[in-house]
Amino acid sequence: MQSITTSKLQNVFRVILGLFMIMAAIGHFTFQRAEFQAQVPDWVPIGKDMVVLLSGVAELVLGLSMVWWAKQKVLVGIVLALFYVAVFPGNIAQYTEHRDAFGLDTDQARLIRLFFQPVLILWALWSTGALQYLLRRKG
Repeated sequence: MQSITTSKLQNVFRVILGLFMIMAAIGHFTFQRAEFQAQVPDWVPIGKDMVVLLSGVAELVLGLSMVWWAKQKVLVGIVLALFYVAVFPGNIAQYTEHRDAFGLDTDQARLIRLFFQPVLILWALWSTGALQYLLRRKG
């Protein structure tokens, strides 16, 4: 993957998103474990707790990579964006199955949350230079 130069603002936002992911991972393993389990769709073929633990490991690795693996930030940004796409069905399941978690105790609140997933995807791609990289490849 070619090297992409990112601005100071992009780097700040990359680190902020990485720290957010590290905090989310800690929540997966500790105080928010039940909340995350509420997002796992019933059709997932493994136990909800295992899904939460495995996704917590993924979030920890991705968060640490966003903060400290700047050399491969484009790759990390793409992988993080794909991770956000992969967990989106859980957010949809929380909405369609009317599951309360993270203070989202109304259908309206759960629906509004769905619109923030694309923001996270764009944040991951923009802050790492992956968006610029992908647009260059396309053109």
